[in-house]
Amino acid sequence: QVQLVESGGGLVQAGGSLRLSCAASGRTFSSVAMGWFRQAPGKEREFVAFVSRSGSNTYYAGSVKGRFTISRDNAKNTVYLQMNSLKLEDTAVYYCAASTKLVAVFLFEHEYDYWGQGTQVTVSS
Repeated sequence: QVQLVESGGGLVQAGGSLRLSCAASGRTFSSVAMGWFRQAPGKEREFVAFVSRSGSNTYYAGSVKGRFTISRDNAKNTVYLQMNSLKLEDTAVYYCAASTKLVAVFLFEHEYDYWGQGTQVTVSS
């Protein structure tokens, strides 16, 4: 079992920055791959970013590439999402997720086993 708790969401103006954190407990953190997803009002949840167990591999959705950075600190059992140059369309509830799978593309919800409760990010004009 892995428990995930997100924090760091809030209200920010377009062009601003936020850093989301996701604290994990219950299982050796370095044994799970981590991802961030988001769900905007009226839309399906979508992939945002992925980081491998060691932190050495990352990839991003095209809509956030170059603006968002995912990282993890295995000593602190925490994964981060640094969000810069925020746009109105980044408004969503952001979820972190953990995957125990050893082989996957890690782009899809079903590849993740554990989810946080979500944190709201609202970007205003």
